[in-house]
Order: sequence, then structure tokens, then C-alpha cells
Amino acid sequence: MPMQTALNIVIGLGLVGLLMYRQLRWRAFDPARAIRLPAILAGVGVILLARAGITTISTVDITFLLIELALSVGVGAAMGRLTHFRETGTAPRTLEARSGAWGASLWIVLIALRVGLDFLAGSLGGHLITQTGIILVLLGVSRATSALVVRSRMPQYAASVS
Repeated sequence: MPMQTALNIVIGLGLVGLLMYRQLRWRAFDPARAIRLPAILAGVGVILLARAGITTISTVDITFLLIELALSVGVGAAMGRLTHFRETGTAPRTLEARSGAWGASLWIVLIALRVGLDFLAGSLGGHLITQTGIILVLLGVSRATSALVVRSRMPQYAASVS
């Protein structure tokens, strides 16, 4: 197994494990902070892509990138829709949020689809989609979409507090 593939697996599983854990627990929801992790993930991904020195991008690469981007947005939107809110009880008008087991399980679906698409893209000559940077950008897009959906759904009284 190439070192890049092993690194992708370790990074991907670590990040997804952390994100799944966070989705199963009630956490204070701060709309301003909700977009921070996705921005960091996408930023690191872009930096890694710039450092990778990719000189050619094929039609296969673009096609699979668009497919995976659509999947990331779709999964993020579904996670955002599955998010539940509750008041903390300790601080009035402060909300906690979680997407629960269904939201966390969407990560497994996304990973399975991504692995299948990676193999298919590789067999068709695509190489861009397997880069660690792309993986981080797609994770960032998924989390950003989820955060935006959650922000749009949060109860109105909490929006005025934040």
C-alpha cells in the first residue's frame, strides 16, 4: 500500500471518528463557531493540493470531483436536517445541538460512496480525487453545508442571543 494511501486512510478515519463522536453528543451550538472547523479543513486541503504539484487535471478528475462535491453537499444538508436542539438548562436561551446516530451514520454512507468512487476514478485514469487535500476539502464542504442548514433551522429566540 502506498504511503499516500495509508496517510489518507489514517487522516480520514481519524477525522470521521472525531466528527461522528461529536455528532452523538449534545454540544453547545454557536453559529459563529459552526463554520470554523469546515473552513480550517478546506483551507488545509487547498494548501495540501497546492503542495502536491498536480500539473494535469483530466475530465475524469473533474467529473468525479463534481460527483463527490454533490455527495458532500447532500450528506451535509441531510446531517443539518437531522440535527435536534435543546436548551442547556444551565444557561438560559443557550442551545445545544446534535444530529444523533442517524447523522453520524451518514458518515459511513459517505465513506462507502467515496471509496467506491475512488476505485472507479482510479480505474478510469483519475488521480486528483485520491489526494488528501481533496478529501479534506470535501469534508469541509460537507461540514459547512451542515452548519449552514443547522444555522437556518435553529429556533428564532436563540438566533437573537448569539
